[in-house]
Parts: sequence; C-alpha cells; structure tokens
Amino acid sequence: MPPLSILDLAHITEGSTASDALRNSLDLAQHAESWGYTRYWLAEHHNMIGIASAATSIVIAHVASGTKTIRVGAGGIMLPNHAPLIIAEQFGTLDALFPGRIDLGVGRAPGTDQRTMRALRRDPTSADTFPQDVLELQALLGPLQPGQAIQAVPGTDSNVPIWILGSSLFGAQLAAMLGLPYAFASHFAPNALFQALQVYRERFQPSAQLDKPYAMVGVNVIAADTDEEAKYLFTSAQQAFTNMFRGTRGKLQPPIDDIETYWTPAEKAQASNMLACSFVGSAETVREGLEGFIEQTGADELIVASAIYDHGKRLRSYEILADVQKATSKAA
Repeated sequence: MPPLSILDLAHITEGSTASDALRNSLDLAQHAESWGYTRYWLAEHHNMIGIASAATSIVIAHVASGTKTIRVGAGGIMLPNHAPLIIAEQFGTLDALFPGRIDLGVGRAPGTDQRTMRALRRDPTSADTFPQDVLELQALLGPLQPGQAIQAVPGTDSNVPIWILGSSLFGAQLAAMLGLPYAFASHFAPNALFQALQVYRERFQPSAQLDKPYAMVGVNVIAADTDEEAKYLFTSAQQAFTNMFRGTRGKLQPPIDDIETYWTPAEKAQASNMLACSFVGSAETVREGLEGFIEQTGADELIVASAIYDHGKRLRSYEILADVQKATSKAA
C-alpha cells in the first residue's frame, strides 16, 4: 500500500463550535503523526458554516506547531482568490517556522459560491490566469534572480513544494507541463479520475522539483470494528452530500439508522456518484477495497477524507486504516 495522508475539512459538527473543530484537527494530526501518516492537509472554503479552515494558513500553523514530523499543508489554497505574493509570503513564513514540513497545494476553484466570490473581491475571470499565477508563485518561492525587484520575505528561495490540485483534465495537463506533483479530488469528484491520471503521466515533463510523475488520489475511508458500524457512521457524509444538492449546507450531522429515509432516489444517485471512491467497513473490507483501487489507479499516495461525526470514531477510523497499511506492508 502506498503512503497515506489525511485531508481534514475541519468539520464543525452539529452541537459544536469552530473552536472544537480546530482542537479536534490538532488532536487528529498528533495521532496521525504517531500512526505514520505522511502529510496532513487542510482546505480553503469560505462562507460554509460547517467548515472551520477558511483561514487555511493560520490553521496549518496551528497544526504544525502541535506536531513534530508530519508534513502539514494546504489541500488546497484556491489561488485565484489571492495575489501570488501574499501566498508566497504566507507559506514562506510557514516554512521559516516549520522548515521542511510545509506543502502548498493550489487549485483554481473558488472554494465557495458566486456571492462570496464577490465578497472576497475576486474577479470572476481570475481563474483564467491560474497557470500564470502558479508560475509567478513558483518564481517567488524560488531563488532570487538578478534584477528581481519584488520578493517574498520570508519566501524567496524557500522552495516550498507546490502541488497542483484538480478534478478535471485541466489540472492534469498543467501539472504535467510544469513537472509538479498532482492531487486528484476523487473523494468528491471521481468522474474524470482515470483519464486525468493517464493525461498527467503521459504528458509529464521533468522539472527541478520532480523528475517523474507523482499522483496522489483522494478517497473517503470510513473504517470501524464492523461493517455495520462503518455503514452507520458513513450516513453523516451521505447526508452532507444530499444537503449540497438541496442547497442546505450546514454543520456535519450525526449518523442515522436508515439513510434511505433521508434522500430521494435522485439524490441517492447523485450523492453515490460523488462518493464512488469511498471505502466503508471493517479493516478487512477496507483493505480489500483499497487494494483493488490502488491497483486500478497506480496511485503513488492516497489522501484520505473521513467525514465522521464523532471525533473518537474518526480517530478510530484512521487508526484502523494505519493498521491496515502496516499489515499490508508487512505481508508484502
């Protein structure tokens, strides 16, 4: 099994606060470090009452300050929302505080709705310049060039690793062209996964950062001591995706006994399609599912999301997954 990492959306659950979510994120990261996970990423979302990581750089600092070895980063920063100089300064500062442990994944989606885009002072066409913004960001994080008038302080020559995030062929093509690692968001948008991986690998051009393709693939894993318990816990994620279609996003809801009473057949089809790259069950069930998925995708790394309402159950899910990886590696 390839390396495992964690994508934490810093879910605010019903009955809890953003403070609780951020405390839980640090606690999970500390456990993940002891269990051998490679990296711990947080994502930029705005105007979502159920997600506490809008100020992503600050949350990364919070998690990195409470851990020692695990890599911490953004999965991702929505670059069109920001001037590249600002992100170079923020991640240069993070690298100065936590040398060699910071990752910078960037995407071109807004991470929010149209109205909030305007509140962010974002130009609706700013995604069109995403490739140029990535190049500018690379230059700001790279060595100081002769005659360079503007530099990121801290940031210049930090060479913080940049990843391209995507859920379509656009990101795959850009990552390949720039010779950057690529992370595909199949944990919620799986439809173009195999085509994007093929494009990325076939078109990859070596760079100073990376000499061969490196693809990280997003999955949902809900692991528990029994299949039945895992399926029960999974209903929180199923409700959350159903709510997206209803336009009623909110805090993460507790699991329910029968998800069929919650969604309509059309909502079930939509949510199940988006959650197709989900592995739910006991250790053995999850192992079997992931082994087949890894064989299909050839993923160099898996990044795992787990929208579980109860923090203790979420810890247990990641612990089971870490044990599966260790047992698989030992057997191999």
